Amino acid sequence: MRRFFILSVSTLLFAFAAQAGTLDDVKARGSLKCGINTGLLGFAEKGADGAWAGFDVDFCKAVAAAALGDASKVEYVGLTAQNRFEKLKAGEVDLLARNTTWTMERETKWPIRFAGVSYHDGQGFMVAKLSGVTSVFNMSQASICFVSGTTTQANVDDFFKEREMAYAAKVFDKAEDAIAAYEKIECDAYTADQSQLYAIRTKLARPDEHIVLPEVISKEPLGPAVRTGDEQWFSIVRWTLFALINADELEVRGVNVADEKVKSKRAGVRRLLGVEGTFGADLGLDNDWAARAISAVGNYGEIFERNLGKDSKLAIDRGLNNLWSNGGILYAPPVR
Repeated sequence: MRRFFILSVSTLLFAFAAQAGTLDDVKARGSLKCGINTGLLGFAEKGADGAWAGFDVDFCKAVAAAALGDASKVEYVGLTAQNRFEKLKAGEVDLLARNTTWTMERETKWPIRFAGVSYHDGQGFMVAKLSGVTSVFNMSQASICFVSGTTTQANVDDFFKEREMAYAAKVFDKAEDAIAAYEKIECDAYTADQSQLYAIRTKLARPDEHIVLPEVISKEPLGPAVRTGDEQWFSIVRWTLFALINADELEVRGVNVADEKVKSKRAGVRRLLGVEGTFGADLGLDNDWAARAISAVGNYGEIFERNLGKDSKLAIDRGLNNLWSNGGILYAPPVR
């Protein structure tokens, strides 16, 4: 009997711990701990006023608005390429929103799950115009600067080996060191996701003297990630992302959410904004969860153009990140 009682208590304690999820922790703390880049124009950058801004920052705000009812309730935690997964695993952040590529290895070797693709990127190369290099296919024997802890060197290894090209690798732990080495012409090229290259080029001493080569050598699906074992939190993060994409498709914008809730007769809009259905309750939230997220930061298209696209310093074309109905591959399951 005593053994049975001990096992029963252990089972109950385990069940209780399993029920105490991330949403409960976030609510008890009163803020979302969101892991972002330590500083990358367009994605996450701290302004002169000390406020963070960027594509990934806006996603943090959207999740906070959905889960806590207030987009300002975010503690931003700057993470490096080397420590981001350890910090998420250790519970030091609730959400990894830092620009991170979704790969099989990362989901199988780490206790993390990617909630979806928020940005379809690809790896490219930046070179000095004076080098005369206009294509990656002219780069055999080149020296290339990398940041460790990323997928970039493995991608270059595959690309160059398959084409029987050779290169010399120069690896750095910090992006700023790799970029500094590139500017000092210690290497012929710098490689990273193309979105990063456009951002990095703006910070060089003479941006106009450098070009981003046209070729993309890899698929880099960037997206938010959470720890495994908490299906509710995973669903909240995943469906917040999907809500922003669906809002873009349904033409629900940050400024017209209130009007659309009252006036729209479109079933998709009414479900998204909580007028019909119990989708919020099914997530463990109220039915205004998506309406709050969209009101706080706008829909996906607004977030993209403001931080990365035509309304930003980067002026990156949406390309693959256009909606599936507009020539891109951006697609989200419907709220229904």
